[in-house]
Amino acid sequence: MKRLSLLSLLVLISFYAKAQQRCMTAESIKALDAQWEASNLNPDPGFFRNVLAEDFIWVHNHASMIDTKEAVVKRAETQSAKGTSDTRSRIQEGVKVAITGNTAVVTGFTVVDRGPTPTKYHFMRTYVEINGKCQLIGNHTMAIPEEE
Repeated sequence: MKRLSLLSLLVLISFYAKAQQRCMTAESIKALDAQWEASNLNPDPGFFRNVLAEDFIWVHNHASMIDTKEAVVKRAETQSAKGTSDTRSRIQEGVKVAITGNTAVVTGFTVVDRGPTPTKYHFMRTYVEINGKCQLIGNHTMAIPEEE
């Protein structure tokens, strides 16, 4: 009986430890998404190489540009090598996370200041947990028209 109780306890501890390692929690996804913003402000090619899925796609405002993982990493490498970015700030607002199974959809707004005036974008990003690692597979950004 003691063996069965000990075995049951070990199984529960193992299950709990595995659950704690999951990247798919609202808090961890929000933190990862904040890193996405920070890495776009201060280009970090390593972050993009690590977090973007191989088939990542980023559809910019009105499909004016469509980026792949390769394009995002290359742009970050170029900006990092120059030690500069054309962006002064990126501030997230109203971030919400919806999780279903191994997929998280993050929505919200980012105010991007590249001068002369900041632009507010609505975004929707999709993260998927693959083998315990969260990867960004899709990003869509749309500029919000200025109110008159």
